[in-house]
Amino acid sequence: MKKSAFLFIIAAGLLFAGCKQGSESSEKVDLSGAGATFPQPYYTIVFKNYTEKTGNNVNYGGIGSGGGIRSLKDKTVDFGASDAYLSDNELKDMGADVVHIPTCMGAVVLSYNLKDVKELKLTGQLIADIYLGKITKWNDSRIKAINPDVNLPNKTITPVYRSDGSGTTFVFTDYLTKADSTWAVAMGREKSLKWPVGIAAKGNPGVAGAVAQTDGAIGYVGSEYALAMNTPSALLQNKAGSFVGADTESISAAADADLPSDMRTMITDSPEAKAYPISCFTWIIVYKDQAYNNRSKAQAEATVGLLNYITDPDGQNVAAKVHYAPLPEKASVNTKIIIKSITYNGEPILK
Repeated sequence: MKKSAFLFIIAAGLLFAGCKQGSESSEKVDLSGAGATFPQPYYTIVFKNYTEKTGNNVNYGGIGSGGGIRSLKDKTVDFGASDAYLSDNELKDMGADVVHIPTCMGAVVLSYNLKDVKELKLTGQLIADIYLGKITKWNDSRIKAINPDVNLPNKTITPVYRSDGSGTTFVFTDYLTKADSTWAVAMGREKSLKWPVGIAAKGNPGVAGAVAQTDGAIGYVGSEYALAMNTPSALLQNKAGSFVGADTESISAAADADLPSDMRTMITDSPEAKAYPISCFTWIIVYKDQAYNNRSKAQAEATVGLLNYITDPDGQNVAAKVHYAPLPEKASVNTKIIIKSITYNGEPILK
């Protein structure tokens, strides 16, 4: 992370420290959330840290972004987590105003299982054609053309995709829709698709595991899962023409742009020269007014306290340690403003 961004996070934490005073009740509560598996390794740690700090327990179920939003809409959880922001139509379906809280940035990588292939370059067009079933062998001439020094085997490609409604799928297909006009017409961007070829697996852990166990497989997963399964990931050609891997710097570079105040935005296929092309925010989504479904004020305060902690320097430092990128400067400012807008019976929870 750049020094200026790190200093800004510290400054932001000091700036908003006063807001946290009185925001949490002495009554200890249990919070529940459900949704995206993409940020789950990060959430596992940061939620545990929050519990140790406050005594408020946080239970989280990684059931996929679609499941998390349904659970929030049904009001069976305190928050939903998603790698895809809600569309205008989806917002209307929630029954009341919700807000999007970006918690960190991450990357969707193309993890592959090819013995002795340590470095592989791919483009958006090649990836699209692999998942459309137009490229079926690893030694296809188009793949060889951009990997002239790699001994690619005459082996069948097995694409792996998500079986569940998934924000990761939405991010992946959003990128392919921008990178390949054929994909945009034939498939588009969705949380769930009818895939023409390949095998299905549930959640990021399932896709990562299927790739690791299947010779010749390729799958789209959160970068943390590829690292955990020790499977290599392809270098992807970005919009500027450079082949880059996913790391903190290249992910952060993708967000070096104007951001909307509500933070509902996709940053895939960024024009920035150093950007990794399948970078994204991941969000926790909550109802803007927390006085619903007989929720207590203590629950509301604990929910806002959790959001504040995640987006404070302590929480953002955890993200950096587990291979996610902390929020960049403008995102951090916008996010804190959104958190301050959350109310209980119309009254701001953060004073």
